[in-house]
Amino acid sequence: MATSSVTVRVPAKVNLQLSVGPGRPDGYHELVTVFQAVGLFDEVVARSRPEIGISLTVTGEGEGLLPLDDGNLAYRAAALLAEHQGIEPAVELHINKAIPIAGGMAGGSADAAATLLACDALWRLATPREELMALAADLGSDVPFALHGGTAIGTGRGENLTPVLSRGSFHWVFALANAGLSTPAVYAECDRLRGGRAVPEPYVSDMLMQAVRAGDPMLLGKSVHNDLQAAALSLRPSLAQVLEVGDDFGALGGLVSGSGPTCAFVTRDEEHALDIAVALTASGVCRSVRRATGPVAGARIVG
Repeated sequence: MATSSVTVRVPAKVNLQLSVGPGRPDGYHELVTVFQAVGLFDEVVARSRPEIGISLTVTGEGEGLLPLDDGNLAYRAAALLAEHQGIEPAVELHINKAIPIAGGMAGGSADAAATLLACDALWRLATPREELMALAADLGSDVPFALHGGTAIGTGRGENLTPVLSRGSFHWVFALANAGLSTPAVYAECDRLRGGRAVPEPYVSDMLMQAVRAGDPMLLGKSVHNDLQAAALSLRPSLAQVLEVGDDFGALGGLVSGSGPTCAFVTRDEEHALDIAVALTASGVCRSVRRATGPVAGARIVG
């Protein structure tokens, strides 16, 4: 009997380090980043439909705000997979979101990765993993990592992944903002702030790698870094208050996640994470707070 519904759970990501190099002729920047998948999940359900076409609905974070057509990366993922396999798409997609939209945690990319996996199973295509990863890279720089999960170094635009051995589990607190930030706008502001100066090639911090491999939250807190943070703070100065509150209440380290505006804090353990979360909530400097651990697995079929 043919499968009529497939559910895929997919995690958010945090950039432990985001090193942004010079601009490239294609409009992107050369990057070296260290991704970690964290336990804040969206779920994508793909259901068979009798007629040709793609329909999309969204609940949870961003409900009513996200496009439900080919302006949505998940919609484009289903269309791209069908085109790649030479079939007509016939699928109802439903996304239940917990990852903040335009929050620097790759929620849209996560949904695209989950859609690739869900539709591949729904349509019984058995697409080889390397082909799914190539399609993911065509959709966006962060989509391959959402399939991959764990901890990995990303190079190029971030789409070329090298797994990193990570010991233990890190405890994170995420402060969510009232409104998102445009990733292109943040990169443009980064370029403006650099003022045409020579930009060094991106790199991976040796101290960060040591922290991840040892499972050492103290060292990780000292070594997290984001080259886009200054640009995000320039566009959204209120984020400085969020980072200050986390620091004042003993976070081991804090940074703007990716292109922002979500702020991420490294904590010692679960109890410390709860203390930081309570302090951030009470301060009123952010819309809401989430706790999560990482690393976790990438997109996985759960039903």
